[in-house]
Amino acid sequence: SKKIGLGAMLRNWVIVWVGNLCGALVVVFIVYMAHVQDMNSGMVASAMIQTAVSKITPDWITLFFKGILCNTLVCLAVWIGYSAKTVADKVIGILLPITAFVACGFEHCVANMFFLPMGFVLSGAGYASTVAADPLTIASILYNLSAATLGNIVGGALFVGLAYWFVYHQKDTQN
Repeated sequence: SKKIGLGAMLRNWVIVWVGNLCGALVVVFIVYMAHVQDMNSGMVASAMIQTAVSKITPDWITLFFKGILCNTLVCLAVWIGYSAKTVADKVIGILLPITAFVACGFEHCVANMFFLPMGFVLSGAGYASTVAADPLTIASILYNLSAATLGNIVGGALFVGLAYWFVYHQKDTQN
C-alpha cells in the first residue's frame, strides 16, 4: 500500500525483534526462578534442554525452510483471527495452524527466543539431560535465530503477504 517506506518497516521489524528477545529473556528468568524446571523430578529441565539442542542441530537451510513453513502457518492463524466474527471463532480458527506448526517442529524465532536461552541456562546450571548439551552455546543460539528469523520473514512477508497483496490489491483504473 506504500503507507510506510522500506526503512521505516525495517526499523519497526528490528524494534519488534529486539523487544521480543527482551521479553523472552524476562520469561526465561521468571520460569527459572519459579523452578519450573524442577517439576517431575527434573524431567521438565531435561525436556527443555532436549528441545533446545534439537533446535540447533539441523543445518541452516533446514532451519530456514522450517522457518518459512512456520510463519506461513502463523500468518494464516493471524488472518483467520482477523476474519473471525466472535471470540470463539477466533480461538477455534487459530488453533489448528498454531498446533500444526508446533507439532511439526517448525522454527519460530520468537518461540526460540525462549526455548534456546532456557535450555542454555539449564545446561549451564548443571541440570541433567539425556542428550549432550555441549553444542548449546550463544553462537548456536544465534545460528538458529538467524535462520528462523529469515525464514519467518520469507514465509510471512513473501509467501503470505505477497499472496494477499496479489489477490486483494486494487488495480489503478485511471489512465
